[in-house]
Amino acid sequence: MVNMNQLMKQAQAMQKQYMEAQEKINSQEYTGSSGGEMVVATIDGRGEAKSIKIDPSLVDKDEVEMLEDLVVTAFKNAKKKLDEASKDSMSGILPPGMNMPF
Repeated sequence: MVNMNQLMKQAQAMQKQYMEAQEKINSQEYTGSSGGEMVVATIDGRGEAKSIKIDPSLVDKDEVEMLEDLVVTAFKNAKKKLDEASKDSMSGILPPGMNMPF
């Protein structure tokens, strides 16, 4: 027979661990780059853009399309790092096969 009190305590403990892990992720910043560090993008733990740094040697009116592509790639790289950090921090909390959000 399943002890409902014990089950509820386990669920509450998992929820608390999840919330703590999410808070930690949200409080950090993640940086991605492209073009050999010529473009660097930083996002917060919610995936919001914080800053973009562009090497001055890239600013040329004839290179706008390349610059735009590098910026997009840098942000994708930063978002990938955020997603990996989220996955890593949740891996020890949830039972195998269970993913968040529910």
